[in-house]
Amino acid sequence: MKVLILAGGLGARFSEETTKKPKPLVEIGGKPIIWHVMKIYAHYGFKDFIVLIGYKGDMLKKYFNSFVEEDWNVQLLETGDGTLKSQRLKQAEPFIDGDNFFLSYGDDVSDVSPKKVLETHLKSNNIVTLSAFPLVSDFGILELDGNNQIKQFREKPRIQNHWINGGFFCMSKEIFKYLEDTEKELEDEVFADLTKINKIGAMPHEGFWKSMNTMKDKAQLEELINKNQAPWIKW
Repeated sequence: MKVLILAGGLGARFSEETTKKPKPLVEIGGKPIIWHVMKIYAHYGFKDFIVLIGYKGDMLKKYFNSFVEEDWNVQLLETGDGTLKSQRLKQAEPFIDGDNFFLSYGDDVSDVSPKKVLETHLKSNNIVTLSAFPLVSDFGILELDGNNQIKQFREKPRIQNHWINGGFFCMSKEIFKYLEDTEKELEDEVFADLTKINKIGAMPHEGFWKSMNTMKDKAQLEELINKNQAPWIKW
């Protein structure tokens, strides 16, 4: 089963690193973060990858040309610089040889099980199944009484009943019918269209998820690895 990895974006919020290299090649624990994403899938037996490259794609080509990792099959697909994610995905259509496939961002790590995402997808009638993670506040939350006395302080709590899209998608080939409009982005208009026809679902996961968008995020991931407390590393 194919695993598509989005690895072509600019990564503008992470300019300290991405002016020099594409964000998926930024290293944590001595390995590019895209390797960690791919290793998550490989751990569960999914080792047939298509990497959708764009910005500074030559650097990704150089990395994978000298890449040796177990029995992985890695194909690189040049999808253009500045291309919408929806259109990067659309270009992969001829290479999908099964009814379903995985799609992941090249800079998010999680302890979610791709097998469980697949199982959830196959039990549904959805075109897209995504892994949903609890929203975690970036700030501490205060609970006040009627006299403005602080009754409780919660440091960066999970917000109940609010979920975010953490990626780690499973998709039916039917998704390609909804990618004809080159102006529609994947998470915005395309997913909104699927919502209207009740064809997109979620697999809620209460575990770990982290996107690497800033130097602070990179430092936090590095710290978890250095302390042998990285939840996504199960190999």
